[in-house]
Amino acid sequence: MNRQTTRQFFEFGRFRLDPAEKVLLSDGQPISLTPKAFETLLALVENSGHVLEKDELLRLVWPNTFVEEGTLVQNIATLRKALGEGPDQRSYIETIPRRGYRFSGAVKRVEAGTAPEAPRNRVSRRVIAAVAAAAVLLLAGWMAGKRIWPSSVPARAKIMLAVLPFVNLSGDPGEDYFGNGLTEEMIAQLGALQPARLGVIARMSAMQYKDTKKDIRQIGRELGVDYILEGSVRRDGERVRITAQLIQVKDQTHLWARNYDRSLRNILSLQSDVAGAIAQEIALRLTPESNARLASASPLDAQAYELYLKGRYSWNKRTEGGFLKAIDYFNQAIARDPNYAKAHAGLADAYALLGSLPNAALSRPEAMRRAKASALRAIELDDSLAEAHTSLAFVLAQYEWDWPGSGREFRRALQLNPNYATAHQWYGMWFMAHGRFDEALEEERLAHEADPLSMIIETDTCQFLAYAGRDDEAIRHAQRALELDPGFRLAHLYLAEAYDGQQNYPAALAELEGLDPKDEAASMLSRTYALAGQRDKAEATLQTLLKGASHGEDLAMILAQDYTALGKKEPAFAWLEKAYRNHEGGLVLLGVAPAFRPIRSDPRFENLMRGMRLAEK
Repeated sequence: MNRQTTRQFFEFGRFRLDPAEKVLLSDGQPISLTPKAFETLLALVENSGHVLEKDELLRLVWPNTFVEEGTLVQNIATLRKALGEGPDQRSYIETIPRRGYRFSGAVKRVEAGTAPEAPRNRVSRRVIAAVAAAAVLLLAGWMAGKRIWPSSVPARAKIMLAVLPFVNLSGDPGEDYFGNGLTEEMIAQLGALQPARLGVIARMSAMQYKDTKKDIRQIGRELGVDYILEGSVRRDGERVRITAQLIQVKDQTHLWARNYDRSLRNILSLQSDVAGAIAQEIALRLTPESNARLASASPLDAQAYELYLKGRYSWNKRTEGGFLKAIDYFNQAIARDPNYAKAHAGLADAYALLGSLPNAALSRPEAMRRAKASALRAIELDDSLAEAHTSLAFVLAQYEWDWPGSGREFRRALQLNPNYATAHQWYGMWFMAHGRFDEALEEERLAHEADPLSMIIETDTCQFLAYAGRDDEAIRHAQRALELDPGFRLAHLYLAEAYDGQQNYPAALAELEGLDPKDEAASMLSRTYALAGQRDKAEATLQTLLKGASHGEDLAMILAQDYTALGKKEPAFAWLEKAYRNHEGGLVLLGVAPAFRPIRSDPRFENLMRGMRLAEK
């Protein structure tokens, strides 16, 4: 029942924040924000002047829900862009490194009038997304024989679809990870059906509309989509009940609706049915390969699937701890279902990135061996998995230096899923290793198009531009990444490298001296000191790095760069030889890294390039 409550507003600068109506006004005009971006701003404003720890902010905006930190970073970036600078020319939202955020503007609380208090509707993201995933793929099978789309629509027009988080009706917030994973699976499968004609909004953007009070027309306008899939999910033990509906945004027409009641064991066939139904509803002409993929779903162990979702959630953290936890979850899933191809592909991804970290818990040779074995097993079980082909390509390129084989695997992955951002990103590195700058940058552009809020893709682009001698552009890309997250360490490192390329050493040192001086940061600091003519500081920084790097085997490449900057060729080549013996990942960029220009004419350099098969024509 509605009741009358006092209306409270928050005012700062030219802005007024209205919690009751969930609207932000600027000089009286509404500013479009996603629901979660609005809730993030409200939490910060209500705690104005105080630091909100990241965990606390996540708890306030996404209570009882698994949410990656990148989603919070995205919201902060969106809010900074919407608010601009305050009266003192500073950002309203201040980043507190390694802690959280603080709203720094002067906030005035205003009470005026009364208004009905609307009931708040809580839903579990886990079951919500689960329904979305199941509903989307079930639609695909039903729609395979029925064409409803008007003939006036151009045959080649790209249709845009958003899959909203399905409302959790189970009453158990602990189901959230399940829903998140299912939503992601549905978005991925629909996005791979026919990318030239169907575009599917990325998970990060779609998940902003969880528990939203906005109507379909407004959501469609904000996301720029033609269709929206929404619904609800209720999980009861091993049963999943899904209600799904496809809505045309322009007139809010309900084109299709259906209820499903299935065993969790058959969740994959449920997904395939929904995806096919949607594909038919929007008049896609599925390729035979797409139809075969949708028809090939088989029963799945429910617990194995949940373990797989937990593994992907951990892997997405992109930390050593996250990789180790993901490996454990994927192995548990495989123990329950040895033929679960996606779990083997996830295991390959986790081992590949774990083996790329310096001084990780598992040695690089062992991690890469396991990554390759897992990728091959996944492909043996299901050759249509773009993720497995991408992980195999990564190992073949970064560790085995099998360039023809890795190129074939990258192309196969992108044939299977042209929207797979990671495949584009890593294929860009393949081109970069061969000095093919334009093709490398084009792959990074495609990766960014598929995943526009990825900081790692933004920073990879920065590195590639710097190596191509386009330092001004490189600096802009690094700064964009830092707008998303001012504390993103890799962006500071690549920004410093671009400044080095401009010989703007004071700016480079300013980026580096504020970072925790370990590994790559200490190495680049030593190198920049050397380039700036501060040799004593360069030597001292290098010695400190050597003392803390155990045997230095996993840091051989960056130590070689430091000795090159100091003009010490013999130790530089000694470390390069160690990097070569360990097949260190960074070595693939040996031929294009600006740091090695002073020693490229040495015959030993050519021998290393030939050993990695990068000197072959």
